[in-house]
Amino acid sequence: MTGRAGEVFDTGRTVSDIESLLAADLPMAGVAVSEGDPVTGEWTGTHGEGFRIVPLWESEALTGVYGPEWNEAEDAAEANLALVVAELDRRWGAHRKVSMRVPLFRDQAGEPMPALFQSLCDLDCYGDLAVWGPTVTEGRWIAVSVNQCDGDAPMIMTAVVSQPPIIELSD
Repeated sequence: MTGRAGEVFDTGRTVSDIESLLAADLPMAGVAVSEGDPVTGEWTGTHGEGFRIVPLWESEALTGVYGPEWNEAEDAAEANLALVVAELDRRWGAHRKVSMRVPLFRDQAGEPMPALFQSLCDLDCYGDLAVWGPTVTEGRWIAVSVNQCDGDAPMIMTAVVSQPPIIELSD
């Protein structure tokens, strides 16, 4: 699914990847474009006007995993996210939660929304966002989440960097 398949989770590497993302150039114009590994085609990132979204970690596929084993995999993914959030809270202060509930419903109804949220929906990234911002890096906003696009798919941790504020969409 992503260019991160098969990598072992490491909090330090993940936080380093987020810091690199925060310092990366952001496109200031253009429609959202997803990129893939040239060999495997697996998703490596999406960029659009003022934002980037990248995968940070991917669990094993959950094909044929049910009940307690599935719950354990979900708990492990949430624990990995909690480690990253705790480290970023230590560095940048307490995060804010931005729900993906409204973007999910707008997406299902075909209603317009900001390009960042539309891109997250297009990627099936419906996990609520832990958000910090504006940061000292050019006033950018950063967010992380973990989610799964369907019952057999792996859990995927993603990061977002955005020049526009990442704020909860109103109903």
